[in-house]
Amino acid sequence: MNIKEDGLTPNAGRLLWAGFMAILAAGIGFGVRGGIMANWGSQFGFTGGQLGQIAGAGLQGFCFGIFIGGIIVDKVGYGKLVLAAFLVHIVSAFVTFGASGDVTASAAAFQYLYWGTFIFAVANGTLEAVANPLVATLFPKNRTHYLNILHASWPAGLVIGGIIGWTMGNVSWKIQLGLFIVPTIIYGIMFLGQKMPKSEASEKGLSMGSMFKDIGLLGGAVGCLLIVLFIKDALAPNLTLLTGSDFFVSNSFLWVALIIGGGLWATIGVITKGSFGHWLIFVLFITHALVGAVELGTDSWIQNITGNILTPEQGKILFVFTSMLMFALRFCADFIEKKMKLSPIGILLVCSVLAFLGLHMVSNITTFMGAMVALGVYALGKTFFWPTMLAVVGDRFPQSGAVAMSIMGGIGMMSTGVLGGPGLGYAKDRFAGEALESQNAALYTEYRAEAGSKFLTLNEVNGIDGAKLGDIQAKLAAGTELTADESTVNQASITGDRETLKADAYIPAIMAIIYILLLIYFKAIGGYKAVKIDGTEEEEYNVS
Repeated sequence: MNIKEDGLTPNAGRLLWAGFMAILAAGIGFGVRGGIMANWGSQFGFTGGQLGQIAGAGLQGFCFGIFIGGIIVDKVGYGKLVLAAFLVHIVSAFVTFGASGDVTASAAAFQYLYWGTFIFAVANGTLEAVANPLVATLFPKNRTHYLNILHASWPAGLVIGGIIGWTMGNVSWKIQLGLFIVPTIIYGIMFLGQKMPKSEASEKGLSMGSMFKDIGLLGGAVGCLLIVLFIKDALAPNLTLLTGSDFFVSNSFLWVALIIGGGLWATIGVITKGSFGHWLIFVLFITHALVGAVELGTDSWIQNITGNILTPEQGKILFVFTSMLMFALRFCADFIEKKMKLSPIGILLVCSVLAFLGLHMVSNITTFMGAMVALGVYALGKTFFWPTMLAVVGDRFPQSGAVAMSIMGGIGMMSTGVLGGPGLGYAKDRFAGEALESQNAALYTEYRAEAGSKFLTLNEVNGIDGAKLGDIQAKLAAGTELTADESTVNQASITGDRETLKADAYIPAIMAIIYILLLIYFKAIGGYKAVKIDGTEEEEYNVS
């Protein structure tokens, strides 16, 4: 690659790496935060529900930041939003570090940690709302390659965050988490004083209605439906825990969610003057919801699943291994695209097939080396999904400015929270419970979880009691021999994990069908090409 030749401005390289450092800071903070949850639980006596609420704040804040940031970035400019995100990142550190004391101070500590996490995620979402369209603007003839480089910073941050947890486990959690401030200061310095380019949409002075026109009612329906599900299924339980009121999980609050979602959809209709939008954006938005479910949703469970099938320590090593592999592979998009003559849609098709095969392979692992091979295939598949989908939107819909990219990112993240993570959790409960009940009904009655597991409109199921299963897994970790009944329960849990991965594999299979249809479409119109805002095509980017 030659950044000087590919970039539109002399400082394109500096801005690319500044964006890289910004997302790296988010990845490090995310990775460290996942590792210190247990510290918070033991220091402040938080329940699993409270810890889950704190983790959920990271998702809510990100969606808030990327949606709002993406809508206003073309109007206020990249530089102002970067400054705002930098200040918000610093504020999040001060708020989070306000948590101190022990169980006696748990109420106050919870508020500090919840809002500190939320504010941190707002900064992350705002930065992504800036970085994606900024890089797409800087490198219009090679968006796939440079967006993949930009997003290589996320797995790099997860690796660094994981290493911090391993090597600094006995150090104060505040020091561990505070290390994300280092890349934060670096990206602040790198952006400082730099002239930012305007997106093509901003350069042309397009109105908000013009930017939303291709999104329209069709694309808006995808985002608004996920917002309703997000408010009802993710935000409502967190607000219930926060306030102690059951109003947020009642049917009354469902109507609140529907009114908010419907109001946003109507607003899109008004500003676009009733435009239905482009069918391709509609398809891409639906597909990116599947990307969020299979990539980030699976990532939220894969360490737990592989750790259960093998050992917890091996699960951690495998997670870092796949993150390192993703980091390295995201620098290879240019080679794949140009040397192997694959268009972005072709890359996405190959990736979906590899992700399908990889998940099936992981579901059958029995050894650590076998798991490395299987997860390697899966990592190769999932690596290019997110940034390449963003590149397709940037290539085909430059008139949407940053709006379509940001909505797509928010859709992927919301899908993780309301479809991917919860859906896989439901599958684990269902398959593990069914496996144990089919082997020994009496044992299932003894070990069955009291609380049922729900997902969308599927029937409620009861999995294996997490506390009882945890006791069995603790005995395994300590090298204590299990009783016959305990061994049966443990094997049912592993069977549930294997079946969950097989069910998860259907998602990239569906994506593969969508990408095949898109390949046929682009073949019919003369091949995949990037287009300009006036409708002309970039001939230099003619990869069929």
